[in-house]
Amino acid sequence: MRTIERFPSLTAMFFARAQAGGDAPFLSRKRDGMWQSLSWRDVAQQVASLAAALKAEGLRPGDRVMLVSENRPEFCIADLAIMAAGCVTVPTYTTNTIRDHAHILTDSGATAVIVSTAKLAKTLLPAVLRSQARLVIGMEPIRGMQGDSVRCALWDTLIAAHPADVAACAAAQTATRDDLACIIYTSGTGGAPRGVMQHHGSILCNVEGALKLLIEDFGGWEDEIFLSFLPLSHAYEHSGGQFLPIISGAQIYYAESLEKLAGNIEEVRPTLMVVVPRLFEVLRARVLKGIEKQGKVPMMLLNQALRVGEKRLTGRSSLLDLPMRLLVDRTIRPKVQQRFGGRIKAMVSGGAPLNPDVGIFFHSLGITMLQGYGQTEAGPVISCNRPKVGIAMDTVGPPLDGVEVRIAEDGELLVRGELVMHGYWRNPAESERVLIDGWLHTGDIGEIDAKGRIKITDRKKDLIVNDKGDNVAPQKIEGMLTLQPEIGQVMVSGDKRPYIVGLIVPDAEWVRDWAKAKGVASDLPSLSQNTDFIAAIREAVDKVNADLSVTERVRRFVLADEPFSVDNEEMTPSMKIRRHVIRTRYQQRMDALYKA
Repeated sequence: MRTIERFPSLTAMFFARAQAGGDAPFLSRKRDGMWQSLSWRDVAQQVASLAAALKAEGLRPGDRVMLVSENRPEFCIADLAIMAAGCVTVPTYTTNTIRDHAHILTDSGATAVIVSTAKLAKTLLPAVLRSQARLVIGMEPIRGMQGDSVRCALWDTLIAAHPADVAACAAAQTATRDDLACIIYTSGTGGAPRGVMQHHGSILCNVEGALKLLIEDFGGWEDEIFLSFLPLSHAYEHSGGQFLPIISGAQIYYAESLEKLAGNIEEVRPTLMVVVPRLFEVLRARVLKGIEKQGKVPMMLLNQALRVGEKRLTGRSSLLDLPMRLLVDRTIRPKVQQRFGGRIKAMVSGGAPLNPDVGIFFHSLGITMLQGYGQTEAGPVISCNRPKVGIAMDTVGPPLDGVEVRIAEDGELLVRGELVMHGYWRNPAESERVLIDGWLHTGDIGEIDAKGRIKITDRKKDLIVNDKGDNVAPQKIEGMLTLQPEIGQVMVSGDKRPYIVGLIVPDAEWVRDWAKAKGVASDLPSLSQNTDFIAAIREAVDKVNADLSVTERVRRFVLADEPFSVDNEEMTPSMKIRRHVIRTRYQQRMDALYKA
């Protein structure tokens, strides 16, 4: 069995894997309808040459370099080259506004920027011209970059002008596990993003622990294939979708887009993917709708599959369930597995809580889902479900190897280990607030069960405390509501109030179908005045209320004007709702729900 080496840095790990990989394919992207690959040798050569170019341009060890790019081979190459030059990567979201870019440029003190396309440069360059950055490198030709204060260069030109010896570059890597690798800015669910200082050891601890899980729970790692589609600027994909494949010696395919993801999965046939719960909520709704259209018998078979699947997952299965399991294995499961390529080992869900019903749904249909948990401040993966320990969908599994956890007196989950950040960039006060005696105070409320599995009950700061002092977990209620076909998104509120109220975004597909059946317009402004429409939403809310305690029930609700999205800044790029932004916009309407 292959063993896990302990590398001194991320770049040392990469060059070791590149030497072993040679001409085998490593990074693949679709161009002109065909998947095109770069070998490990090709990528190592570009990394070494770009690192030499950065040094030639005057960048010094410790300088910060902002990286603005969608998921593509050049993102990985740039990230590694920045680190190989002794600099620090500052990856940022492609959805950032001029204001967002300006904040990160100013806060990080980045002296150079690498950007992929002219489109992304439109919101970036105005911020660059007002910053201390003096170099902009375009992966593709970018117009409008002329300026006396900023030198502009083209990716291909720089790499061609600085051919480098890969072995010499690899030998020159002096970074240690304690050295700063990147500054990842949190997506800001509660305010201005803060720069999390991730050192080499933080990410290495994460990927070593994840690889150990893969070896012990899935029988080793051989010819793994990852499909990358979550933003690489997010810590979850950065570690799990980039550096985990590197330490695994795996291939990485970059998905074309979220819209083409389903097709890409069938083409690439990945063995592992990291995903967010929202994707599976959407897929679950589509599967359900497709089966409903097939008639009563397929729907009955699905319900039986879910019943048997839940019993099997919770250890309550019996021989009486065997005939149904065999029937499901021959009918439903093959079709669902084929949609995911047919060789998927597991999909690891993280970034936000996964509703247990969603996890049970896909497990019952033959897709192994491992819910993980973490924070940018911890590399980011802290724990993950493990088949050998036993998968419980209401937990996020035991901590990874090398990670300590404990529960504080107030219920807060504390984490310690090499994965924990060294602090927030240029923010000692906030660093001291969350890092106490070596323990990261996560801000999450949790429990640890008899098998060492962590159960997160809610965010400490998001807990609703009603006027009677009762604690209410909003994410639990929101998760249950969005499983209803009528409800696409929701945010509940009720802090220091007598009861819970909701802000609801109706599901777009359900709205179209309902309006068509009723012969009315499907725009939300007119539907919000339609009593039949409101009654249908009310019925969906009441279904959920029936399974909630009195203090958790949503008494009243109002409809949002439009879906929560990244574009209107009401969601983060990792698909979490930004409560403070939504509250600011809808505060008056939600307050009115408490008036007689």
